Amino acid sequence: MPTNVHIRNFCIIAHIDHGKSTLADRMLMGTGAMTERTRREQTLDDMDLERERGITIKASAVSVEHTFRGELYELNFIDTPGHVDFHYEVSRALAACEGALLVVDATQGVEAQTVANLYKAVEADLHLIPVINKIDLPSAMPEDVALQVESVLGLDANDCVFTSAKTGQGVPELLDAICERFPPPRGDADAKTQALIFDAKYDDYRGVIVYFRLMNGRLTVGDRIRMMRKGRVYTITELGKFKPKMLAMDDPMEAGDVGYMVAAIKTLDDVNIGDTITSDIHPASEPLAGYREPQPMVYCDFYPTGDTQFEDLRDAMARLHLNDASFTHEPTSSEALGFGFRCGFLGMLHMDIIQERLERESNVTIVQTAPTVTYEVDLRDKTTRRITTPADLPDPTLIQDIKEPIVRAEIITPTRSIGDIMKLCEQRRGTFKDQKFVSEERQILHYDLPLAEIIYDFFDKLKSITSGYGTVDYEVDTFRADDLVKMDILVNGSKVDALSVIVHRSKAEYRGRILLKRLKEEIDRHLFEIPLQAAIGGKIIARETIKSVGKNVTAKCYGGDVSRKRKLLEKQKEGKKRMKRVGTVDIPQEAFMSVLDPGE
Repeated sequence: MPTNVHIRNFCIIAHIDHGKSTLADRMLMGTGAMTERTRREQTLDDMDLERERGITIKASAVSVEHTFRGELYELNFIDTPGHVDFHYEVSRALAACEGALLVVDATQGVEAQTVANLYKAVEADLHLIPVINKIDLPSAMPEDVALQVESVLGLDANDCVFTSAKTGQGVPELLDAICERFPPPRGDADAKTQALIFDAKYDDYRGVIVYFRLMNGRLTVGDRIRMMRKGRVYTITELGKFKPKMLAMDDPMEAGDVGYMVAAIKTLDDVNIGDTITSDIHPASEPLAGYREPQPMVYCDFYPTGDTQFEDLRDAMARLHLNDASFTHEPTSSEALGFGFRCGFLGMLHMDIIQERLERESNVTIVQTAPTVTYEVDLRDKTTRRITTPADLPDPTLIQDIKEPIVRAEIITPTRSIGDIMKLCEQRRGTFKDQKFVSEERQILHYDLPLAEIIYDFFDKLKSITSGYGTVDYEVDTFRADDLVKMDILVNGSKVDALSVIVHRSKAEYRGRILLKRLKEEIDRHLFEIPLQAAIGGKIIARETIKSVGKNVTAKCYGGDVSRKRKLLEKQKEGKKRMKRVGTVDIPQEAFMSVLDPGE
């Protein structure tokens, strides 16, 4: 039997911008954890970036109390991100809960990430309460959306709770429904201690603060604990809960509780998200299931520029990795850009956030190369190698096949846009799988698409085609061999590794021409002529030339014999030849990003 039937652990999941953080704010107010005087927008979003962009980047946990039918309930809930790039945060939150609020916008209806999050919650065996939010808006269609939830997601329309996070309408009923419908936490306080680490952050003064969900047993300040995966032993110096700020507690924690601990842990590398905390004196025999390690999907290089030195960037990377263990970095070098770091990210938005945080929090300036994806290369000696940059491709004579990551994409689109969406997917070498009917106005399309074709601007193009109403969710499904080649870019006769791309052979020449035209616009004119070339192996497939900046060396000649002018022009010509041999070409940041434009 659970020790405390009055605890409810749940998380809030939804598509991006459906009102999760606003609903979390309103629930904090409804339970008295926050007043109108202390209220601020997006209370649980700590980062300035989250507030500026209006998105949640990291999941946030909080504990509140609510009285239902004369009984006091403790509600532990986690506000999760909605963007596809941060699905790892969502999966971690789901593992720490028994229930989930599935929030759906009453004006937008069921969207791609709504469906994806539902599947994750069902897979984690969670109880679900569908919440139809934003019912105060003039364009809201709560009843229609409730029927959509039933037809698309298979949840009973009568179970939907109608709310407006903005006005507070329906929030008291939602809090009652949480107490009534969600089950109490599973677990036994008398069993051996097992606590799941679902997040951690670094604090300059207290070391690593570990966020955990206690599955079995008890924890008290002063207990000696062991991390089961790492085998390291620590002593708990502080235990507490988020109410909504950290509040230290003297009472022991029991099975079902969610909170944080401080135990003089020095670096985040000492903590594995998904690891099991147990007692060092009476350890549990088996760890909890934990999580799969996040797999970086997008890679790019960061190089220091301006006043920033390599050591400054290295320190900045180390500091940021303490607070976000889901991005990876390792040293690399380039002939054109010097020493830098090869970084792995969960997606393009994640990459954008990391770059902005580096520049803001550590005051560094960086040059970023074009993002690439992971490829699998089958060699003739029957071995397989994974590469994250075109520069790592082995000699073409050793390669049997190059395999690219294929994603299974679920696109929810207005019916009127289906033709244009299909055309876009075909341009990106997509394979049509099936089509499902949602309502008169909306359809679901399933496509297999190469990840390299969609990481840059696919989402923007989809939004443009559907006037903002189309959404896409995807996950990497498999690696598939295709006729892929490495296209090198030569600037002034020298290969620039950072501009190399892996492309499909059928699109190589077209992509090469588009790319060189973009480069020609981005690279400034120099005092000498600069040839730009695209090559596959030793074969040049496209060329552009940046003309030199001319100086009128004959301006001082007033009349006289023409041979005087010719002599000056020949002298200038010789000087330009020499300059071309020893001169270096300055390549701006924008040029490195120009390789991403597929040029449709």
